Amino acid sequence: MAADVQQAHRPGALKQQNKSHKHGKHKSKGQLDKETKGRVNVKTATKRNKFLQRKHDRKHHADQIRKQKREEILNQKRSRGGNASPPHFVVVLLLHEGLGVSSLLDTLKSCDESAIVTQNEQGVIHVSIPRFKQRVSFYVPEFGNLYAVLDSVKVADSLLCVLSPQGGMDDYGEQLLRCLFGQGIPAVTFVTQGLKKLAIKKQSEAKKFLQKKIEKWFPHEKLHSLDSEQDGLLVMRNITNQKIKPVHYRDNRPHLIAEEIQFELENEEAPCGTLKVTGYLRGRNMSVNGLVHILGWGDFQMTQIDAVTDPYPLYPKSDRQKENAMEEDSEDVRVLEQADPALQESLQSENVPGEMEGEQTWPTEEEMEEAEAALKAKTKLVKKVPKGTSEYQAAWIVDSEEEEIDDDESDDEEDMEDEDMMAMDDSGSESGDGAEFDTLTMTEAGDVANYDQTIDMEEEERMLEKIKEERNHVMFPDEIDTPRERDARDRFQRYRGLKSFRTSPWDPKENLPSDFARIFQFKDFRRTKKRIMKGGEEDGVMSGWFVQIHIANVPKDFMLSYKPGMPVVIFGLLQHEHKMSVLNFLLKRVPEYRPPIKSKDRLIFHVGFRRYSACPIFSQHTNANKHKFERFLAHDTVTMATIFGPISFPPCPVLVFKEQHNGQHELIATGSLHSVNPDRIVTKRIVLSGHPFKINKRSAVVRYMFFNREDIEWFKPVELHTKWGRRGHIREPLGTHGHMKCVFDGHLKSQDTVLMNLYKRMFPKWTYNPTVLNPPPMLESSQSMASEPSAYQLFDD
Repeated sequence: MAADVQQAHRPGALKQQNKSHKHGKHKSKGQLDKETKGRVNVKTATKRNKFLQRKHDRKHHADQIRKQKREEILNQKRSRGGNASPPHFVVVLLLHEGLGVSSLLDTLKSCDESAIVTQNEQGVIHVSIPRFKQRVSFYVPEFGNLYAVLDSVKVADSLLCVLSPQGGMDDYGEQLLRCLFGQGIPAVTFVTQGLKKLAIKKQSEAKKFLQKKIEKWFPHEKLHSLDSEQDGLLVMRNITNQKIKPVHYRDNRPHLIAEEIQFELENEEAPCGTLKVTGYLRGRNMSVNGLVHILGWGDFQMTQIDAVTDPYPLYPKSDRQKENAMEEDSEDVRVLEQADPALQESLQSENVPGEMEGEQTWPTEEEMEEAEAALKAKTKLVKKVPKGTSEYQAAWIVDSEEEEIDDDESDDEEDMEDEDMMAMDDSGSESGDGAEFDTLTMTEAGDVANYDQTIDMEEEERMLEKIKEERNHVMFPDEIDTPRERDARDRFQRYRGLKSFRTSPWDPKENLPSDFARIFQFKDFRRTKKRIMKGGEEDGVMSGWFVQIHIANVPKDFMLSYKPGMPVVIFGLLQHEHKMSVLNFLLKRVPEYRPPIKSKDRLIFHVGFRRYSACPIFSQHTNANKHKFERFLAHDTVTMATIFGPISFPPCPVLVFKEQHNGQHELIATGSLHSVNPDRIVTKRIVLSGHPFKINKRSAVVRYMFFNREDIEWFKPVELHTKWGRRGHIREPLGTHGHMKCVFDGHLKSQDTVLMNLYKRMFPKWTYNPTVLNPPPMLESSQSMASEPSAYQLFDD
């Protein structure tokens, strides 16, 4: 019997069709694998494989980073106040006139019975508190002395700001805080004394008033009362436990404030001697072969660094320890480092150019033939270029022997431009100025006799001229009148026209003045800065030691002008920081100072730990390769200032002061160091204006821009534009009196003005002066100026 054969099931035509997976518009992984068939993309094959961590590894890595940051904070706290580290240096600031500091310091010194209190010749009070295992040093700068406050705060770990219980802080205190904010301010503690002496009902009101004053400047700080020993103990605990705020320009360099100074002369007739400065070394390690900067006196070399026994220990010494200390003091001081003449940094700050470097030998016959061939080729090229479309028109540069002008003639040009700007003021503005000027005579009857004696009329006239010039510059930016008594091609021969200010080329090495041969330039400034900031961590004397530094060749005038109690601050210089270059500062004006600040006015710069005076040139801060010169420091925008000065490495804060006629230094701007770059191009623009005389659609006859035919031919390649946005060029001169036919890209209006832009590069002058005299106390000058009106108030409409 035959077996039954089982047939397989075959689906019919009505088989159910399931929907495929909706994977979107992209292809699925399986489909991609089928299409590639094992091939690997070139970009994927060349990329580095990313190290993918598991969840446990990522968590462990985050814990390691957290522990590392915690250790850094703890090490930073341990670097101050301990037995083997420098004490907390606290500067006491009185923010109101009439406050007493002696009772405040007595409260702090007597807050703990076991505290050890000592005071040195410099006025620094050392308080060692074994209970907290901390040491604190208090220094009170002279009230009203701006430079003493700024110099001491440069090396301070904390500020103890004292407020008046009735008035809080006055104008002097606010001006002081404004300067400190621009310089870099450390941790702050606010205290007041005498609050409990007020009536009980007025205590809460006074505390709320003072807290509002504090929150205006420091939103997260609280007020501490200092009326009892218990309050003093809380303030000391707050100072020793608060977070140390970093000040980068200070932390990147070794620095110290003098605890003791000695000056030795070889003989009485010697102009210089050796200055021995003793103090706690803070910041980075210091090498004896480097240079140091004494604030207000300049850069010097060191000869030796000695280790000295710390005279302000944390714990009191026993009788036996005192005997051992006396025996150690009788022995010679331990020398840590001595200068090596082969490795010591030089004090040479300027480059010495070779006198024969710019000279050339007589050219050979082959060189003469090559030059003639190049000249012929260039001449043929110019002849073949059609009119109006040449590179000469796109970037017009005058190559002439008459282009070189000495500095005196360039200064005359600046004076002539200033006169041209003054001449642009119309009669209406003059009448308005005269009407406002009459308000000067409106004074009280009893003060008329003494009022004129307090006014410097020459200063008033100079300020009035600056204000008029600034107004004209705002109304007619960069516009000047073409002189009629002199040819325009001679007057503006150093200027050139540009097709596009943004894209037209300009060689940064072209026609450099002789002062640029005296400076140094970095091949890669950022790379050099990164190398210098990283290096030198292990070389030299360790930070935190109590050392004595021997500084050579310090002028005798230093000790003649020194007063006991004045801060003597020393900073160690990084490599190349004593050399000269071109510095570019990013500045913004303070709103409290309203008088105009003209370019090339002498200003006082506080750059990090340095201070010097110079005459900067201002320019716009843009991302382009050319930057427009500004005649005045703008009020509401950021401006770049360029000077010749000693090299510094950012971050570095900048304070700018203006010396007033009474000798006081007034803060006018704050900012930071942007770059050290001599190749930054600052171009000055002048605008020549003309008026359409006859208009025929796109062509017009323009007059009053030039006054002779030769000037029109000279400036013919330069492009024209109008205030209403038309662009054009000069086609031909008409007649001999300065009329010219111009063609524009659209219909010209009769009320429009035709303009021509000309540019020349501006260079800073070598006006660097490292000597800056200390100003008189701020309170004396402010009282003398209280009844004296400012000239700029007359035009504050």
